[in-house]
Order: sequence, then C-alpha cells, then structure tokens
Amino acid sequence: MQGAAAAARSILTQLHEVMAARTHVQAKLNRIVDVIGEALDSEVCSIYLLREGMLELYATRGLNQSAVHVTRLGVGEGLTGTIAENIETLNLDEAATHPEFQYRPETGEEKFHSFAGVPIVRRERAVGVLTVQHVDKRKYEEVEIEALQTVAMVLAELIHNAGLVDGEMLGERPESHSGQLVLEGLRLVKGLAFGKAVFHQPRVNIEHTVAEDTEAERQRVYLAFDKMREQIDHMTGQAEFGVGGEQEQVLETYKMFAYDEGWSRRINEAIDSGLTAEAAIERVQQRTRMRMREISDPLLAERMHDLEDLANRLIRIVSGQLGTAATMGLHGDSILIAKNLGPAELLEYDRRRLKGVVLQEGSLTAHVVIVARAMGIPVIGRVRNVRALIREGDLVLVDGDAAQVTVRPGQGVLSAFEARFAQKQERKAAYAAMRDIEPFTRDGTRIEVMMNAGLRDDVAMLAVSGADGIGLYRTEFQFLVSAALPQRDRQTRLYRDVLETAGSKKVIFRTVDIGGDKSLPYLASETSRQDENPAMGWRALRLALEREGLMKVQARALLEGAAGYELNVMFPMVSEVWEFDAAKAVFEGQLEFLKKHKHKLPSVIRYGVMLEVPSLAECLDLLLPKVSFISIGTNDLTQFLFAADRANPMLAERYDWLSPSILRFLRRVVLGCTGHPVDLGVCGEMGGRRLEALALIGIGIRRLSITPAAVGPIKELIRKVDTREIGEAMAGWLANPPENMRAALLEWAEAHEIEVE
Repeated sequence: MQGAAAAARSILTQLHEVMAARTHVQAKLNRIVDVIGEALDSEVCSIYLLREGMLELYATRGLNQSAVHVTRLGVGEGLTGTIAENIETLNLDEAATHPEFQYRPETGEEKFHSFAGVPIVRRERAVGVLTVQHVDKRKYEEVEIEALQTVAMVLAELIHNAGLVDGEMLGERPESHSGQLVLEGLRLVKGLAFGKAVFHQPRVNIEHTVAEDTEAERQRVYLAFDKMREQIDHMTGQAEFGVGGEQEQVLETYKMFAYDEGWSRRINEAIDSGLTAEAAIERVQQRTRMRMREISDPLLAERMHDLEDLANRLIRIVSGQLGTAATMGLHGDSILIAKNLGPAELLEYDRRRLKGVVLQEGSLTAHVVIVARAMGIPVIGRVRNVRALIREGDLVLVDGDAAQVTVRPGQGVLSAFEARFAQKQERKAAYAAMRDIEPFTRDGTRIEVMMNAGLRDDVAMLAVSGADGIGLYRTEFQFLVSAALPQRDRQTRLYRDVLETAGSKKVIFRTVDIGGDKSLPYLASETSRQDENPAMGWRALRLALEREGLMKVQARALLEGAAGYELNVMFPMVSEVWEFDAAKAVFEGQLEFLKKHKHKLPSVIRYGVMLEVPSLAECLDLLLPKVSFISIGTNDLTQFLFAADRANPMLAERYDWLSPSILRFLRRVVLGCTGHPVDLGVCGEMGGRRLEALALIGIGIRRLSITPAAVGPIKELIRKVDTREIGEAMAGWLANPPENMRAALLEWAEAHEIEVE
C-alpha cells in the first residue's frame, strides 16, 4: 500500500468534498465509511458515536444496515467500548481471541475476522470509534492504522459541528461524564471553593483540520517552531534558573524536545497527509498521549508531559491564541488549573470570579502561594496529571483543608460540600459581626490582633476584618509582581497609599525579603547565588545589606511615603545584632539626607526585627535596648529549629507547632523581653490557628499578626479565654511535657468549652 501520508491525503481529499456537500449529516457519514473502506480495501468500515452514554452504530459499510442506530455498546464494553474507554488503538488479526470481544448477531459480523479500531477524540476525550474489519485473518498495516487515525481526527470536527454526540462530551454537562474523581495533593492555602475548571493556558480548539494549501501550512509550522525555540532559549538562559543542579537538567531536556528533529518530522508528515498546521501538531500529540498510557516509568512519563507542554505552546503560537484565561476573562465562579503560576499571573485574574487554584506543581514557599494566601484563595499543589484528568468546564470542588480535589462530583457529594461551604460562610458572617468588638479575654487582658498584607488592595481588609492594624506588610510583593525593579517614586506612592488607607491604625513595613527561593531575574548579577537550601541562603537582610543601593532606595521611599505618619520598619532574617545596626544605619543616613534638604519627615520612627533565626534569641540582652518591637516569624523559625525544609512535602507535616521544643523556645523569648519596653508579638500562620493561638496566649504572647480571614475566628476565641487559667496550664505542660501536647491542649479547651477547630 502507499505511504501513510499519501493514504491519508487520498482519503482526506475525498472527505473534504463530502464535508463540503449540501447533504444531511447521516448521508455524509454513510459516504465517509464507503470512502474509507474503498481506500483501505476493507470490506467493513463503521462509525460509532457516543450518544446518551452509549456507543451507537451510526454508519457502516459491510455490516447489516438494519443494525444502524440499533446496535449500542457501553463504554468499556466489547472491542469498540474498550477503544473508547482507554482511548487506544486495537489491531487484531482475529477479533474473537481478544478477551473483550462481544458478538452482536444483528450486525452480521460473524464472517469477519480481522479488526482494527481507532478512537475519535475531541478535547482529549473519546466521542466515538472508527472501525474497519476484513474477512481474511490479517493485521492491518501500520500505514493503514496511521491513515485511520488521521481520518478520525477530521471526523471529530464533522461530528462536533453537527452536534451529534452527547452534550457532556463537549463540555455542556461535564459533571455527568466519566463519573466522580477524587485527586489528592499538597495543601498550600487552606479554604473551600467550587467552580468550573478553567485552564490558565486553555487548549486551542482546532476548528479546521483539512488543509487548503499544504505548503502554506508547512511554513506556518516552520515559523512557529522558530518562535517557540526562541522562547525556550530565552527561558533556559534566564538567570533565575541558575547554573547546575536538577532544574538545569529539566530545562535542558525541555530544550532537547524543542529541537527534536523527529518530532518536527512527524508533524511535517501529518501536514503531508492533508492536515492544517494545528491539526498536524494535535495529530502527533494524540499518538504521544496513547504511548504515554503504556509507560510505567514515572521519569519517562514526566518527560512525555514536557513534550505535551511544548506541543500546547506550539499550537498556541501557530494559531495566534497566545493569551491566558486571565486576558480572555472568567465567566462565573472558576477554579484555575495550571502546571504552575507566577504571582503576577495570578494577580491578573478577576478576584470576584477566581475561587480556587489547582496546580500540577507548586510548593509551600512558591511566590504564587504567598500571594494566594494574601488574596484568600485556596490552593492545592502537587496534583499529579491534573491537566489530563480535568478538562475545561468540569465542576471542581477544592478542599484546601484536606488537600483534596473532587472533579465531576455526584449530587450527594456536591450537596454535602455546599452545606460545609454554607456553614463556613455563616461562620464568616458571625465573625464579621465582631468587627468592631475589641478582643479582651475573660480576665480583661487586651490581645492585639493585627493582620498580614502585601498588596495595595489588602489594606482595605483592615476595615472589613476589624484588625487592630497591619503587623506585617510584605514590601517584596511589589518586587515579585514587577517585571523590573520598582522605582523609588512607585515605592513611595505605594507606602503612602497604605498609610493613608490604614488611617490611625498601625502599619509595620518589613523591608524586602527577596533572594533565595524568591529570586528576581532583574536583580541577577555576578553576586547572585544559587543556594542549595534557599530558605537558609543569601536572602532578605543579607542580600539587602550587600546591595546597599537597593536598601537605600527603599529606605528613602519609606521615609518619604510616611511623612507626617508613624513609620514602623522591621528587618527580616536578622541573625546577629550588628546586622540590625547596619540596616538601621542605612535608614538613618537617608533620614539625615532628608533633614538636610528640608523634606517633611515621619512623626515617629520605630525600628524592629523579625526573630526567625534562633541565634538572635541568644543575643536578646544586646538587642532589646536597640529595638521598639520584635515579631517572631514562626514559619521560618520552625524550619530552622527543626532543620526541616517546609517546602519539602515529606517534612511539611512532620513537626508540630505545638511541640514542646517550639513552645519552650517561644516562652524563653517572652521571659527575655519581660520588663523591657519592647512590643513582642507573633507573626505567622501559627497565630492564625485557634488551638495554636490558645497556646501562644498561654505562654504570654499579647500580639498576633495573621491572615485577614483568621482575624474574626481569633477574636472570637480570645473572648472565651482566661489568660490566668491557660497560663497555669501551659506552665505545667512546659515544665513536664505530656506525651502529646496537642491532645492535652485539645482536652483542656474542650473542658473549658472553648471551640478550637
């Protein structure tokens, strides 16, 4: 037989004429099975389409015509159903020997022995099956199978345009297709959300599969390859990826695929068969996906996913559809599905409609997680094969508390989730009612409840949440979401806006905590470092003191932005007292400059530190006379105390915040600050959890800075606590720790009728 491309081109030429004819779709399909059967010299050619959840024989050449619209098979039933269920090709010299073979007497197929079938695929789901059969016992040649697969792709377009298959297969009722699916992942941001799945980089819908001009299509692919390779070269050359290590190997593999001549040759062969550029790329990818299902080696499977990413990129380039879902706009409540995201990309989305994020990758320290937490959007990461298991329009439930994603939920599961969601909303409303109530304990102790922020819009949550102020304003967010280093005037405007919006409420600005895992490409230079453990590397104040110009600009912007206001400046990652002295000296130098030039100055300037490096606790006696406040950063402090990288999923849940090690350390800091005019507080996720907050109050912490969403629940908790009672209990436990501190604290809270979950 002629080559695969020639065979497919011969069939497609005739199919193009059939599709262009002004006849009913049934007549077209009847003609198409004749064309395919004649071209492949096959006595039988049949088309099955998915209708009402069953594969219905819709057109045939060679089988009994009385079986058309009568013979129906379930997905997974018989050879045809197996092809649809597994989205795989079958090629058998004796059909009856296959374990899934089923005989249907009404079709008259008993005299045919050989069988081949390929799935008709639309949006990565089988919407039908194309089969051929022959009297002789022979396997169909590879070129014949290739031709069938190419023709099936064109059939998918015809079937879709005619609206012949079940609505849910095309995304109209996704929740009813394929049944419920529960996926596990890594909890990145807690919370509940539900909505329709939206891909950050939506797959391009290929509407035209048959080419008018083969050479024109080939040129489009050549140009797209050039542009894609240019993008990949730029990506691999970006300084943020550094030199050496696993990430370089991954990117080099990615680059290898981009330049793979075999891949581009197969796309060219698909164009030779008569397909458009987009359809040719998709045709090759369909073959790749079928191979992926047979791969058991996880490393090789991951590399095949890289090729899938590149193919999607190439299709977007060749079609000119380069926008993300953000630029196209969201329609209704949406759950964003992505391999990974940057913080700037997340901020492009409409916050009113973006309800949750599901990532194939992602880590606890990723920039996008920090921003999502500030936005109050639940995020689940490390969900394997998420983009293959979820499709556009699927109803998705995101349980950030349990790190669970439910796709296409059944009605019972959906109702239960909605009830949980409604309960949470009711509790939120109850907490909102406490907005103007001051958080005094039962024994009259005032606990300061502040909130964390990092975006300009976050400051508006001050009024909504009823927080006492902003205990941590992460100034690095402006740097993370910018394509270039923010100029001083931009920084000044931001800080001014924050203070004006906060009004009389206190704002503590933390100087930039960048470097390490928060690398910024535009700050790369010969002094950049690729840290093996970025959390403990060249970051935060260490980097800022090295890049004195960066810190001087921020110091000047903060001093000018706070003119007439109280300015609270906090330095992160201070390990020794001299680092605080050096950082303060930068600010004092800029202050002298502004005084000299008669600039308006802040009414008061207070300096403080983040205590997150354990070594600083050993120098409290030296530090306390120099500072106005200390904020204990429990997130970093925990990983440093336990030598446990919190970005490592194997360690993320291993060490408990209610461990005696942590609580004893914190209690020692509290006692060390007692008697000094220094405000001490806790800044971090630990303070936003009710049971952990109870323990912190018990060891003497009187200021908490937490996420805006946690302010209401923590204020409500405070009003039920007697500091003397919990203080006595904590003192006893820390002197003689119980086997399980968390269990002991839970039991105590229950006995005192304090709800902590």
